[in-house]
Amino acid sequence: MEPKRIREGYLVKKGSMFNSWKPMWVVLLEDGIEFYKKKSDNSPKGMIPLKGSALTSPCQDFGKRMFVFKITTTKQQDHFFQAAFLEERDAWVRDIKKATKCIEGGQKFARKSTRRSIRLPETIDLSALYLSMKDTEKGVKELNLEKDKKIFNHCFTGNCVIDWLVSNKSVRNRQEGLVIASSLLNEGYLQPAGDLSKNAVDGTAENPFLDNPDAFYYFPDSGFFCEENSSDDDVILKEEFRGVIIKQGCLLKQGHRRKNWKVRKFILREDPAYLHYYDPAGGEDPLGAIRLRGCVVTSVESHPDGKKSEEENLFEIITADEVHYFLQAATPKERIEWIKAIQVASRTGK
Repeated sequence: MEPKRIREGYLVKKGSMFNSWKPMWVVLLEDGIEFYKKKSDNSPKGMIPLKGSALTSPCQDFGKRMFVFKITTTKQQDHFFQAAFLEERDAWVRDIKKATKCIEGGQKFARKSTRRSIRLPETIDLSALYLSMKDTEKGVKELNLEKDKKIFNHCFTGNCVIDWLVSNKSVRNRQEGLVIASSLLNEGYLQPAGDLSKNAVDGTAENPFLDNPDAFYYFPDSGFFCEENSSDDDVILKEEFRGVIIKQGCLLKQGHRRKNWKVRKFILREDPAYLHYYDPAGGEDPLGAIRLRGCVVTSVESHPDGKKSEEENLFEIITADEVHYFLQAATPKERIEWIKAIQVASRTGK
C-alpha cells in the first residue's frame, strides 16, 4: 500500500551541493518527504526519511531568509526548506513533527487528535503571539512615524510593543516583556527600523530590543517602507505597497517573452489593489507588479496558445491596460481562492 500523502505544496529548498535555493514541489508522506522539480514530474529528485530525524524551526542559519526550517536525518544530513509565509511554515512543521512521532509510536497519522491538552505549555508560543500582535482589531497598531526627516510607514515603537504585551497579560512586567520582545526580534517576527533599533540588534545596547518611544519596529510581511523628501515618482511607486496584505503564496507564472513557467511568490494587497511577484528563492524587491484596479480574472481551461496542455488549474488576469498574465495554482481549490481574493481586491482597490 502506498504511504498516505499528508501535505504537499511548493517550498524553496537549499541545494545539498551548492548554496543555491530553488522552488520544489514537496510532498510529506507518512514515512518521509519527497521533493520534485515540478508538480507534474513522476519521479522525485530526492527523499528524506523521517524515522529518527530531528526538526529545527525556526532555523536562523541564513540571516535575512525568513520562515526556514531544518530537518536533520539520522545520517546527520541537513535539509533546509523555506515557506512563503509564517502560517505555511508552521503548518508544515506541525505535520512533520506529528508524522515523526507517529513513526516512533508505531501509529497511523490521523488529522483529528482525541487527546486535548488541558494545560498551557511552559514556553510562550511565539508564532501564536505574533499572530495576536498582528490582529487588526486588538493587536499592535501600525502607524506612520516621523524621525530625522524620514517617514516610517506601517511601524510601531518599542515601548508600544511592551505596553501591548503587559496589557495583553502575555507578560507579568516590562522586564519580562523585554525578554519576549527580544525573542520575537531574534526569531524574525519583528524587524528593526531606524538607526536606534538597528544598533541595539547589532550589539551596541544592553538588550537587542529597546523599550523606547524612539526605537521603531515593524512586522516583516507588513507594507513597511521608509520615505524621505521623495520625488513624486518615488511616492507613486511606494503607493503600490501601502495596501494591506490579504493573501500570499507560490504560483506558477508564464513568462511574457519565453513563455516558460516559473514558480513565483505572490503577495496580494488591497486598497490599493496590487499583486506583486517575487523570486521565491530570495530577493526583497519584486520582479513585477500587476495593478488590479479594473482587471478581469477568469479560470482558463486550455493553454493560452490554444495547444493541448498538461498544465492544470490555470487562470488569467487581464489588466485595465489589457496586459495578460497566465498563472497556475497547485489545486482547483487554490485556484478558486486566488480568483476570489483578486476579485475582492480589484473591486475595493483605488
